[in-house]
Amino acid sequence: MYIHKGDTVVVITGKYKGSRGRVLRVHPKSNRITVEGVNLIKRHTRPSQRNQQGGIVEREAPIHMSNVLPWCESAGRPSRVGVKHLEDGSRVRYYKVNGETLND
Repeated sequence: MYIHKGDTVVVITGKYKGSRGRVLRVHPKSNRITVEGVNLIKRHTRPSQRNQQGGIVEREAPIHMSNVLPWCESAGRPSRVGVKHLEDGSRVRYYKVNGETLND
């Protein structure tokens, strides 16, 4: 997967098109990611030890990773991501728009 937890992404299609957020969780088996402030759903929760009151809780649901692009802060626009293999055998992700490496 070319998107990791903590990356900033922008939604390119759907109801939340244009919104930016930080990746909270990555679900590799289903190719889905959870983005902060995107795809909000309402859950009706019962009172528990953690949530004493219960009620309606709004939280993020996963979206498919094909609907987002990583956001390049230096370029100020979304970019695709590539992988470079260095001489020491390590891999580095980079933005294809300007060649800048992502901080892993």
